[in-house]
Amino acid sequence: MKLKKEQMQLYAVTDRRWTGRQTLLEQVREALDGGITCLQLREKQMDFGSFVKEAEAVKKLCLRYKVPLIINDNMDVALESGADGVHIGQKDMVLSQARKKAGDRLIIGVSAHNKAEAVEAEKNGADYLGCGAVFGSTTKNDAGVITLDTIAEICASVSVPVVAIGGINKYNLLQLCGTGIDGAALISAIFSASHIKKECQELFCLTQKVAASSKK
Repeated sequence: MKLKKEQMQLYAVTDRRWTGRQTLLEQVREALDGGITCLQLREKQMDFGSFVKEAEAVKKLCLRYKVPLIINDNMDVALESGADGVHIGQKDMVLSQARKKAGDRLIIGVSAHNKAEAVEAEKNGADYLGCGAVFGSTTKNDAGVITLDTIAEICASVSVPVVAIGGINKYNLLQLCGTGIDGAALISAIFSASHIKKECQELFCLTQKVAASSKK
């Protein structure tokens, strides 16, 4: 699957802590109805078989909306489930090994926290970069904050799409205007919302403004 920058605009990352009132699939369906352009399925505690089964179900939903499904940090689940891609961190699988294993079958996203990491990731075959934590993080305790200037420096140094992540919500999203990013990845801002579809519709409009500012 060839990755388009527009597909990175509103990038949702699942978090099971917000399930209860709704199942994860129900939450994902609402987010898709609300206009998310990419979905990352993140399961840190699930066994392999259950993860594959869940990914297959989510993939069916994403196909209806023509939205790519990215699996967090599990190449084998991504390949087995028919997902569109995998996202790996700096401490996860070595990118060159990941690309060798996936070939051209998967989109590979890589976390980058500075210009050097970003340039190296693109050189080794990353299809997009996730950069942060731009406003801190409530889901990753070890996520160091990077400045908007660093985000802008990364964007100016690579040609692959760049997605900002970390503490982003509808109240601070427009601060990313002019940095050059192609999209924003959101977790709690989407999945903790009382009305996920409505929240995503509002966030989509805001990310459009940020993406438009990057094209100037």
